[in-house]
Amino acid sequence: MEKLKKQKKGLPGPWGLSWSWILAGIIILLLILLLALWAAHVFPAQTLSAEEILKRVDEVVNAPKDREARIKVIIIDSKGKQEIREMISYQKGSDRRLVKFTSPAEHRGIGFLSLPNEVMYLYLPAYGRTRRIASHVKNTKFAGTDFTYEDMEAARYSEKWVGQWLREEADYYVIELKPKPETKTQYSRLVMWIRTENFYPAKIELYDRANRLAKLLTLNKMEKIGPYWTSRQMTMEDLKENRKTILELQEIKFDVGLGDELFTERFLMR
Repeated sequence: MEKLKKQKKGLPGPWGLSWSWILAGIIILLLILLLALWAAHVFPAQTLSAEEILKRVDEVVNAPKDREARIKVIIIDSKGKQEIREMISYQKGSDRRLVKFTSPAEHRGIGFLSLPNEVMYLYLPAYGRTRRIASHVKNTKFAGTDFTYEDMEAARYSEKWVGQWLREEADYYVIELKPKPETKTQYSRLVMWIRTENFYPAKIELYDRANRLAKLLTLNKMEKIGPYWTSRQMTMEDLKENRKTILELQEIKFDVGLGDELFTERFLMR
């Protein structure tokens, strides 16, 4: 009987291999599987390229055919002093935008118009005429806010910037944007945090030409109105001057059928 047991113990397993070799193989496969699961957790797979993410951002941000909004403007200087203004904003598509201050009285009527091909105009009621904004002064702040003319421009990110994947953290994609060769900009690069839930930007770091972090744009209080996502609060911080401008959305209407005549110098002066 003992002899029979010894004979069975020495029987080969499947494929002519000994049971000890098969057991070792199973252990190795389990270790490989565990290592793969750990790597997938630590280094998640990149399912979308930076360019694809950037195009999705443009699609979400510019989804409405047009929009009309009333906005509260809060300017906070380095000493914490606040100045409150109100303005109205019109946008059509992704390349036409007009904003005008409606209060207080000393700022009422000051306006900005952004048109395709980087054409921009400023209107100051005191002078009674519009002035086209040259490309070399696009980094000038608009009417004492912390938004420059370039920041106010209506444009698609993917048309002016090249995206590069950085990482994925928590609920955000993080990508770096560098200007295309033909892009005229005050920034050397941008770093953008994008919500994985809806591809709407959450935060953008803006670096100056010396590659120093100069400004920080945050987009909070997300809300879905009808089919469109929008941020009800946008804050631009000037980190060099230690001041910021907050835009609070008071009212917004989408797809109201804005005509092209609104986006003209004539309407800007009205």
